[in-house]
Amino acid sequence: MMMKMVAMTTSNKLDRALRIGLVSISDRASSGIYQDQGLPALKAWFESALSTPWQLETRLIPDEQSAIQAALIELVDNAQCDLVITTGGTGPARRDVTPEATLAVGSKEMPGFGEQMRQISLHFVPTAILSRQVAVIRESEEHAGLILNLPGQPKSIKETLEGLKDADGKQLVAGIFAAIPYCIDLIGGPYVETHEAVCKVFRPKSALRVKSA
Repeated sequence: MMMKMVAMTTSNKLDRALRIGLVSISDRASSGIYQDQGLPALKAWFESALSTPWQLETRLIPDEQSAIQAALIELVDNAQCDLVITTGGTGPARRDVTPEATLAVGSKEMPGFGEQMRQISLHFVPTAILSRQVAVIRESEEHAGLILNLPGQPKSIKETLEGLKDADGKQLVAGIFAAIPYCIDLIGGPYVETHEAVCKVFRPKSALRVKSA
């Protein structure tokens, strides 16, 4: 009986909408000194990229490690987001503590994401080596979510997610989102698909679903 219930829960989980949490981290934007740009840029990108259903939770908070950790924990554990993306607070300045907060709440570090983000940004600016973006998986008994740190500028957000393309649209460097849906598969989340003109997802053949007519 217990095995039957687990199978039913897994099936429901795989067929539901992707739950995304977006966290913009900025002292000045959170205090109203200027308008936040990270959340609108991320929302617009997901609207253009995702072809399967998704739901959104957003947070705008200051560069305080305790506040960042609390937001990440709440989004994964309570809101049960499958993917949480932060923007801002990843540089070397004293107030930049997003990576520390992310690592503090993670169960597993996923270093490949940070490596690829810096490789993408290095095509544009040499100061990309100053970025400290990290990625982790946060796990509980009931849910797991992937947490990623992205840059703060809208242009950099788009480049990081999509990668680099030539004038004909041919992919030169893969963006990080190409690997995210399969990662979400592996941690028990829903099956996510995209509009390939924006971002083509990679999965091994054994993990592909047959598209319905």
